[in-house]
Amino acid sequence: MPKVGSELRLDGEGKPIWVLLELTYQCPLQCVFCSNPVDFDRYREHELSTDEWKGVIRDARKMGAMQIGFSGGEPTLRKDLEELVCEANDLGYYTNLITSGIGLTSKRLAALKEAGLKHIQLGFQSSDRDTANMLAGVESFDRKLSVAKEIKIHGFPMVLNVPISRHNIAQVPEIIELASEMGVEYLELANVQYYNWALLNRDQLLPTREELEWAESEVNKARERLGDAMTIFFVIPDYYEGRPKACMNGWGSIHLTIAPDGSALPCSQARSIDTLEFPNVREHSLEWLWRESPTFQKFRGDAWMKEPCRSCDEREKDFGGCRCQALLLTGDAANTDPACSKSPHHHLIQQAVQQSAIPDKHVGSLIARSSSHRLGRKAT
Repeated sequence: MPKVGSELRLDGEGKPIWVLLELTYQCPLQCVFCSNPVDFDRYREHELSTDEWKGVIRDARKMGAMQIGFSGGEPTLRKDLEELVCEANDLGYYTNLITSGIGLTSKRLAALKEAGLKHIQLGFQSSDRDTANMLAGVESFDRKLSVAKEIKIHGFPMVLNVPISRHNIAQVPEIIELASEMGVEYLELANVQYYNWALLNRDQLLPTREELEWAESEVNKARERLGDAMTIFFVIPDYYEGRPKACMNGWGSIHLTIAPDGSALPCSQARSIDTLEFPNVREHSLEWLWRESPTFQKFRGDAWMKEPCRSCDEREKDFGGCRCQALLLTGDAANTDPACSKSPHHHLIQQAVQQSAIPDKHVGSLIARSSSHRLGRKAT
């Protein structure tokens, strides 16, 4: 058994098993729950080149990485996507495309199939056209429906990922029915996680406990009805669970994200921790930044933990929760995740939950993902 401490941990035997390449933060959508940094536009001119991305792909494979995701922003905006997928496939990765679908055509899907792409995760906002277009910030619903059909025509296994918020949670039965009609193998009803743009819009997005309980009951009914025809995941926000989620099996344990500018992150949200300097693949080897960089060592194991985490018998299950959420809500990434009922900052979560129960609290304006959002541009 691995020892608990500052060393690399657990399942990956010290290897970055799952690698996520955020090829670009650019995206044709303006989703109000986007997980990209609020200042995404500043990275536009610093994206890695094709050769630099290929170097990352090769180096991660040498270190033992087995699965690779191509994400963004919108990864199909990169003209070299097929070339990068081919490189990963030739090296033996299981390849996954995480996309809004905008930018995919029948021709491009055929090219990605030829390059060796194994799997597609398609983001969807709602089963209702108006709701979907409002949450996406642009009219995209019809295009996404068309792309979903093309994905199935080309024989790709597909996950339909629908971020659930107060604006679409009442549509869960209809979303399930739409996914079934599409022939989707996996439906992920992932309640919005409150970082970046979603945190800005939290008062308008967070469902009530009653809404979540109703939606979960509808999911269970659908599971019984559909059987093995479709697997449905329903991920409850940790605001309601009393315990934080185990973030990526622990900081720097099995997951590695490379941002568009080459910054290496223990998770895709880690950039929100502005007290850390994230090492860059342009300046260091992947081996060094994963195994030796101060940033990846910072929250490994439990030596960094404050009380009550340090003496908690659940610390090996949840690893103290999410460092990004701790920073965003308490100002200190080393604090116990406020989602935990044992945290001295749990009242911050309770306050947010209480706000969600106020009638019509969600009626206010939503801030759309946009480089001009500071000028007050709103989604309505």
